[in-house]
Amino acid sequence: MNRTIWIWVAIGLTAAALAATFVIEPGAPRALLNAAKPAPAPTPFGWNAQLELIAGDGVRGLRNATAAQARFADPYGLARSGNGTLYLADAGDNNLIRLIRADGSVATVAGSIEGFADGAGTKAAFNTPSGLALDSLGNLYVADTGNHAIRKISRQGVVSTLAGTGVAGYRDGPGAQAQFNGPIGVAVSQAGRVFVADTYNDRIRVIEPDGTVGTLAGGERPGDSDGAAAIARFDTPTALAIDAQGIVWVADTRNRAIRRVEPDGDVSTLNLLPTVEGDNPLSRPTALAITHDGLMYVGDMSTGLVLQIRADGNWVALTGNAQEQRLSLPAAMALDADGAIYLTDAGSYRVHRIAPAAAQPIVTVAGPSPLDPLPFTAGRWPLHPQDAWHEVVGTLGEVRGDGRGESRHHLHGGFDIRGDIGQQVLAIADAKTSNPSSSWGYGSLGEGASLDTISYIHMRVGRNGKGEPIDTARFQPIAGDDGKTERMRLRRGTRFKAGDVLGTINPMAHVHLALGSNGYERNAVTLGFTGYADHYAPRIERIQLLDASEQPLAQKEQGRLLVSRGQPGVQIVVEAWDQVDDNLARRRLGLYTLGYQWLDAAGKPLAGYEQPRMNIEFDRKPPDDATKVLYAADSGITVHGSAITRFRYVLTNTVRNGKVATGLWLPSELPAGDYTLRISARDYSGNEAVAGRDLAIRLR
Repeated sequence: MNRTIWIWVAIGLTAAALAATFVIEPGAPRALLNAAKPAPAPTPFGWNAQLELIAGDGVRGLRNATAAQARFADPYGLARSGNGTLYLADAGDNNLIRLIRADGSVATVAGSIEGFADGAGTKAAFNTPSGLALDSLGNLYVADTGNHAIRKISRQGVVSTLAGTGVAGYRDGPGAQAQFNGPIGVAVSQAGRVFVADTYNDRIRVIEPDGTVGTLAGGERPGDSDGAAAIARFDTPTALAIDAQGIVWVADTRNRAIRRVEPDGDVSTLNLLPTVEGDNPLSRPTALAITHDGLMYVGDMSTGLVLQIRADGNWVALTGNAQEQRLSLPAAMALDADGAIYLTDAGSYRVHRIAPAAAQPIVTVAGPSPLDPLPFTAGRWPLHPQDAWHEVVGTLGEVRGDGRGESRHHLHGGFDIRGDIGQQVLAIADAKTSNPSSSWGYGSLGEGASLDTISYIHMRVGRNGKGEPIDTARFQPIAGDDGKTERMRLRRGTRFKAGDVLGTINPMAHVHLALGSNGYERNAVTLGFTGYADHYAPRIERIQLLDASEQPLAQKEQGRLLVSRGQPGVQIVVEAWDQVDDNLARRRLGLYTLGYQWLDAAGKPLAGYEQPRMNIEFDRKPPDDATKVLYAADSGITVHGSAITRFRYVLTNTVRNGKVATGLWLPSELPAGDYTLRISARDYSGNEAVAGRDLAIRLR
């Protein structure tokens, strides 16, 4: 019987990113073998990329189907085989290893319930599987984060434990005795060495072909220093890639850096050119891949960008700049033979391909679907009592200043609930952390933690009112060189129940709830809170028309504002605010939606204005650079020297579903005559302002 010899050829940066499979019959001449490996073309720098959807409908779940009908819970690690099959680590509540075939169909390879068990296919169990890598024989390696282990899936689908005991720790030695702490990244060299980003040990480990585990680089605590193996320090390394020279590259997430690890463990940092503002272009790098000729692709979970980086530190953003191309949590990458990039977007439950832009751009879908269900909160509040009213002090989309004289610095991104300093902050829903770096800002006013799609901000994470650690099994105190706690670490895969204590309110005296993945934050008022009520209609203070110089038109005739039809375009600006039941009388909140319509002299809507044009809707948080688009000058608080915030909305500009556009009203669209400009100003509960909503206009 003839035997078929399979030769797997690595075309990407690593042996794990296999790009082509060749079948060579026994006895084939060497020339044929050489001909099977044509030299790949140089990778272009700064190519024109577009995002394409490969699989996932943007709704969290578990469904094996074709392409856009499939569902994932936390699509994280990714590896591509020579025949085009994509292997996917689907964590969250699924805890499965799945595959996407070249025809787009999705199936399950291994895994069942959340647990730790070896066996064939669905008899095996994982806990928050993350990074994936393929070796030259087709074996798949899994960084099983929640089990603190590295697992191996044979080509026959049998799962075994390569190294790790299932208990978090740090120990080198034989695989069965070695210990890891939440490993997230994994890569395999051509020699069969398995490299591990031992994320919460802040080390790079290596598993030799005989199963022995050793430490390649990193020390006993997180840090940011280059040098020899034991001297170097990492901080939450999450992704690995191996280049053609055998150099291990590391996405060092909390250090905002790409690190280079030599075979002897020497570590150095790739120096990137700063942005035009002088900043580091990386914020939280989490996905990493390298081409055959050393160009690097990096996905950043904070900015949603995918960067292409050269060895000299030059970089370009390939995708993520345009609103419709925004990624929420780029988690892993794999390359194909044509230079395209496959990428998991864990926060959107989708898998994408980044490829050269076609002459006719492909219309794709990015981000979580609007149909993705909200977390089940049962109306809970994040404070005691969880089933009773608390004062609301901020809503999504409100204008905020920087405290240094700029009143329109950024947009408020959540739902603020007043509480006492030191009061316990409680989880409002069951959750599992998915972000590799789920807590931030230790000791600052903006300190917070992210539990899946809900973030809790302005609290002492994992500490009581005296600053003492609580629940150290889940919130791990990290000490600095002086032995003092400098951070509370929250590992990927940590589970919480509704009502669990998350920390205590810091001097900001309120809890800020943010809902949704990065870049796709939804309005948390939609969660529904027991006892929350709003029976107050919004109040309109003033309606103005601004000319091209943003100066208000002021001339009147017979009580009507005079507007020339020759005006090139005007902005409609409305100052308005809202209140909710039982709040302090001075507490002004922003509105949910605003619009306008034109009426004739008899009060009848004009054609095209039968319904108000609701241009502003805060269903999702717009980007911060939209602050001065949505709010006119003198909005905010810092320029007024008082505790009253002014919301001056520019209704001729548009925000909806988080997307922003500018616009003007053209007086020339109407014939000369008398009209009424009617404003529609509504809160989330559906109350609409009546008083002060009309402005009499005379067009000439």
